[in-house]
Amino acid sequence: MDVLFCAKDAQHRYVAVNGAFVRRTGRRSRREVLGARATDLFPAPLAERYEAQDRRVVHTGRPLHDELELILRPDGSEGWYVTTKLPVIRGGQVSGLVSISRDLHRPSEDQVEISSLSRVVDLVRRRLDEPLRISDLAAAAGCSPGQLTRRLRRVFGLSPTQFLLRARVDRATTLLAGTDRPIAEVAAECGFYDQAAFTRQFARLTGRTPAQYRARHTALVGRGER
Repeated sequence: MDVLFCAKDAQHRYVAVNGAFVRRTGRRSRREVLGARATDLFPAPLAERYEAQDRRVVHTGRPLHDELELILRPDGSEGWYVTTKLPVIRGGQVSGLVSISRDLHRPSEDQVEISSLSRVVDLVRRRLDEPLRISDLAAAAGCSPGQLTRRLRRVFGLSPTQFLLRARVDRATTLLAGTDRPIAEVAAECGFYDQAAFTRQFARLTGRTPAQYRARHTALVGRGER
């Protein structure tokens, strides 16, 4: 998995980044990134979410662990990342933070079979519109919830809850981009309690509401970019 690293000061300016992070921004060198803020490098919805996370870490001094996010890669494709942000404390004060994001590439079918999770993947695909519980996934895998958690983290880098949520949002993006079905129907088919809950979770993970996501995809298709 690709790992993106950056460090920021208390004013949310980048003071250290690795090469993978530079590539993520679409810039050519660290010099183009250092001293900038997220608002200088990323689209507004993403930048606003990143800086909201930063403010929470800096103001509270508490870390942010395993935040699941759907973002755009430099080539324009979408990808899932898990981000952890840790406060940097000097002299008893928070002076900045460090952020580590892991790119969750999809495992091969061989990996899924070897880890005995193929039945879980199949269950989620077939019954995504139902209120699945972790115990349902564990039963399909023939193991305890604790064992399931360890296996999912080893293969997918996700907890069971994150795995389910990613599957729901993945299907939602497909339906939003490929159909003109009402958003309420998309929410129901993807297993969300109602449209409001769907909109809230989708926006938290992608930085856009379902309607904004659909409009953006339509605009890209119209320009021949997707």
